Amino acid sequence: MKLIKIIIPIPSRDFDPTEVAVSWQIFRAAGYEIDFATADGKRGCADPMMISGEGLDPWGWIPGLRKIRCIGLFLRADRFGLQAYRELQQDRQFLQPRRFSDLSVSQYDAILLPGGHAKGMRPYLEDPTLQELVADFFDTVDQTHQHKPVAAICHGVLIAARSVSKKTHQSVLHGRKTTALTWKLERRAWYLSKYLVRYWDANYYRTYYESKNEPAGFWGVEQEIKRALAGAGDFLDVPKGTPDYFKKTGGIARDRIGNSRPAWVVRDGNYLSARWPGDVHTFALQFVDLLNRYYGGC
Repeated sequence: MKLIKIIIPIPSRDFDPTEVAVSWQIFRAAGYEIDFATADGKRGCADPMMISGEGLDPWGWIPGLRKIRCIGLFLRADRFGLQAYRELQQDRQFLQPRRFSDLSVSQYDAILLPGGHAKGMRPYLEDPTLQELVADFFDTVDQTHQHKPVAAICHGVLIAARSVSKKTHQSVLHGRKTTALTWKLERRAWYLSKYLVRYWDANYYRTYYESKNEPAGFWGVEQEIKRALAGAGDFLDVPKGTPDYFKKTGGIARDRIGNSRPAWVVRDGNYLSARWPGDVHTFALQFVDLLNRYYGGC
């Protein structure tokens, strides 16, 4: 059986711990070999507020009260994400990542693009070397014209949307179906921060935001990705009438192993996408299924 090798590029800081660590945990359990990479080859660090919850309450700007957490305990990573991240911090490949510039498609069987929303994500999302690698994953096809498997979740889908195919000179997502962090979910988190929990840093939940002359949401994840697609209808959100619609779209319920009801994952050939950390167990398990079917197990 083939040993499947996956590369997970991550930012130097502010990545979402759940999207990275739970995916890694599930891939490891499947028997895969997993490498990590950062722009400079130094260990990456998760968004500290998603770990501790400190700074996510209305009094979080006050040094003496910062460690008192209420809403912050709810908004941070849940116990599954935190446990997975604790385990990940002992992993040698995570502690000794490769450089983006040293990676090539020939070295790996698949790539996972995780997300995060804090400002430290920007260099990762804008890295031309990483975008070129992602484009190569889509451009390199087998005898049946299938590219190697690619998975992207949340803001990670932005990297794919910004990656330009050398063959078509368009986004690698042009002509594909995808999902990502929806404007509904992003706006809800933004308003929560802006008007309640982190009002002194109103744009904490917005990686990019609009200038005065741009409409609200123009630089939201969903809107930017739609501009890269063949048509706005190729961006797939949960259709009304779908079973568990409110559970899937409420931004509160998260999936678990054995409970995929809150999750929304979209597959288009060998490309898999999801919206936020609440989808990650289902997302990672579906990628395992895709990989095992494509490569015949590990």
